[in-house]
Amino acid sequence: MKILITAGPTQEPIDPVRYISNHSSGKMGIAIAEHFAAKGNEVILIKGPTALKSKHPGIKEVNVVSAADMYAACAQYFQASDVIVFAAAVADYTPKTVSDKKIKKKESEFVLELVKTKDIAADLGKLKTDKQVSVGFALETDNEFDNAQQKLAKKNFDFVVLNSMQDAGAGFKHDTNKITIIDKAGNVVKFDLKTKVEVAADIVDYTYKTLAEK
Repeated sequence: MKILITAGPTQEPIDPVRYISNHSSGKMGIAIAEHFAAKGNEVILIKGPTALKSKHPGIKEVNVVSAADMYAACAQYFQASDVIVFAAAVADYTPKTVSDKKIKKKESEFVLELVKTKDIAADLGKLKTDKQVSVGFALETDNEFDNAQQKLAKKNFDFVVLNSMQDAGAGFKHDTNKITIIDKAGNVVKFDLKTKVEVAADIVDYTYKTLAEK
């Protein structure tokens, strides 16, 4: 199969030396990509700025920087993909204007005007066919289950992988993760804290299960 996976953060430029980003390392997305590749699939990994790289020779990496870059890359490969896993932590907002010169420190306050980025998963979700499987992630700090369910519906995911920042060892900057899978049929499957490699195997297995049921 052809698998499209996004991983890592995006960087939204403010000026030539500054940007807005987040703490995503890309570990989870890369682990999923490697597990799919190990099963003999053709994997495209669209990866934001991170020092980590995939190791499997069957993975084609496409390196991007901003949310706009990631949207363009995803749009290029989306329709030809059998499975799409949106694991990247894409910025929700980007600076309205980007200075071509370093902004100097002058005033005691500095106001930065932001505008929404394109919602990659939601926009491409409108194009998803019945034969494709789309997987999303929801990293939440509160109202976790409700927020994940809303994302599942809004973005036309087949299932969403919920992480809670309230769980020790889960989320950014960890080699472990603790997930709950919520699917379109209303099934809720909770997993124990595991290494991200083991979590990747669980997600890939659930993807194959979902494909078999289509």
